[in-house]
Amino acid sequence: MSLEAEKSSNETTLLDVKQLGLWAAIGSLSYVFWIAGGMEMIERLAFYGVRTVATLYATRPLSEGGLGVTMATYGWLLFCWNFVQSILPVVTGGLSDRYGYKETIFAATAIKVLGYLIMAWFHSYPGFFAGALCLAAGTAIFKPGLQATLVRSTNRSNSSMAWGIFYQTVNIGGWLGPLVALQMRLMDWKYVFYTNAAFICLNFLLLLTYREPGKAERLARQQRIRAGKETQQNLALESLRELKKPHLAIYLAIFSIWWIMFPMLWDVLPKYVEDWVSTSGLVQFLFGPEGVDNPVLKFLFGMDKAGRAIQQEGIVNINSGMIMLTCFFFAGLSARMRATTSLLVGTVFITAALFLLGLFQQAGLIVLALVIFSVGEMLASPKFSEFLGNIAPPDKKAMWIGFSHAPILIGWAAEGYLGPLCYDLFSSKDRLARGRLMELGLSADEVSKQALPIGEAFKKLVEFTGQRPEDLMQQLSQSHPIGLTWFIFGGVGVLSAILIYLYGLWMLKLARRQQIG
Repeated sequence: MSLEAEKSSNETTLLDVKQLGLWAAIGSLSYVFWIAGGMEMIERLAFYGVRTVATLYATRPLSEGGLGVTMATYGWLLFCWNFVQSILPVVTGGLSDRYGYKETIFAATAIKVLGYLIMAWFHSYPGFFAGALCLAAGTAIFKPGLQATLVRSTNRSNSSMAWGIFYQTVNIGGWLGPLVALQMRLMDWKYVFYTNAAFICLNFLLLLTYREPGKAERLARQQRIRAGKETQQNLALESLRELKKPHLAIYLAIFSIWWIMFPMLWDVLPKYVEDWVSTSGLVQFLFGPEGVDNPVLKFLFGMDKAGRAIQQEGIVNINSGMIMLTCFFFAGLSARMRATTSLLVGTVFITAALFLLGLFQQAGLIVLALVIFSVGEMLASPKFSEFLGNIAPPDKKAMWIGFSHAPILIGWAAEGYLGPLCYDLFSSKDRLARGRLMELGLSADEVSKQALPIGEAFKKLVEFTGQRPEDLMQQLSQSHPIGLTWFIFGGVGVLSAILIYLYGLWMLKLARRQQIG
């Protein structure tokens, strides 16, 4: 479609459209928008209930109920998980447009239930791998139809607030899921997976109230095709034709780079916090030297049973909690900016947070980095899909939303392998402890993975030296560049920001040319 053709429809114009105010935008949102938000909230509750703890489950030693693999080995699982979850929507988006959003959402939910159950039934790395791939396939089928529902239930004048509110709503699930998973894993890891299988089944109930927007148009088009009045083009060829549009192809290329650095918060940070961040000082600051006994506070802050330390899930969960409470404000702020400006500012914040994570291991500064990251995410991440949905042709909304998974495919899959690999090389406490044990006189055989299982090296170092764990952690962190992992991905963020800035200038020129033409 040429720029001149796009001009004929306000739905596909490249120009930014003036947004409604906060309350007017909220009042304009339809019933189906809130149903879609509810289904995504439940899906995210279950998904992040597993994804946030997956790194801990895979890398903790067998003696603690984990799978006992290295971060590098776990990186291959993440690579495959991210790859499958990201490549399928490129195809399933078009299928959702043709065969119905409700049908694909139902199928996806059933597949996701199976994925959680496989994880629960098979306590092994291959079993977890198989469950992750099943979960990835279900998520890939679920996303295009659900997000296309959102696009079709909004318009250009309320889209910024709609995507912001949607993002805020689903982060209720993203915040609650890890906290529930924390309580489940303290009992037994299998309960994490059974619980989330039960949660995702709630979407079957919401589907009973779901009404697909644009269904009449879809059925009418199918009737014309059956009657021979309209030709249905080959889906693959149709997708390729859309991907040849320069403003779409370049956008996807830029965000393929962006997605290399963005998921580090969920894939690597839990392990980084477990290895290097002591939260006892933060707990003392918040609750005093005795910690806290209140079970509600321990749940909300993601604390251990004693109430003396905040667990990894509690720290990382600051991200979802902040989005859950404040995203409507940042959605309103984002609505006042051009789409590419909001993407640029958000990327700068995210990049700054990554560098901050690499510079410091103090709990308070980690919290600050998470706050900065969350602000950037709220300005950038909702805009990523909103922008594509707004400029997509009316009959290809789900297809273009499916295309948004192409950069996730490239970037997230790359990060899924490279993030854990870099961590294993530069930041792994287990690896560094093995090296320190050899420096103190132990042989290579004595510190091998056969003699000393994965996850047990630091305990051995504490026993061997008789020093306090806190002192040994400080010595290792000061003598090794453990922050290098974050600096590498922060550099990717810098490159992304530059490319978004240049793309924004180009899109502004295209929009002005379209307006004149």
